[in-house]
Amino acid sequence: MLRYHNVYGPRMPRDTPYAGVASILRSAIERGEAPLVLEDGQQRRDFVHVHDVARANLAALEVPPEVTGAFNICTGTPHTIADLAHALVDASGSGAPAPDVVGGYRLGDVRHVFASAELARTRLHFEAIVGFERGMRDFVTAPLRA
Repeated sequence: MLRYHNVYGPRMPRDTPYAGVASILRSAIERGEAPLVLEDGQQRRDFVHVHDVARANLAALEVPPEVTGAFNICTGTPHTIADLAHALVDASGSGAPAPDVVGGYRLGDVRHVFASAELARTRLHFEAIVGFERGMRDFVTAPLRA
């Protein structure tokens, strides 16, 4: 069983209530608006690029059948929502307004969501290779779905 963490990348849905936070913030930047960061921006997530998720799926198909269990598909390195917002603004190069930390919250959101990538590394022989900065640079101009 593969447990995907905060997946982002090309062809994510555009700004909808069901889009991930990366897509929501990126959509604001694309509109020329400041990305709105809820709470204090220090909520931590593990953002994993969709190309790494695809590689993890392939790795899971190639292990012997006796390799079973739940595997976190993540980078193993959490970043804050504020980190995400700043990285997207910086990568856009568009002169977009700086992120605005507005407080509040989304019903159902949890404070921190991240996990160890160790089992996926040792048992599936999978490690994420798309780093956060490179991933954000690619994502900020990637095509999104409506």
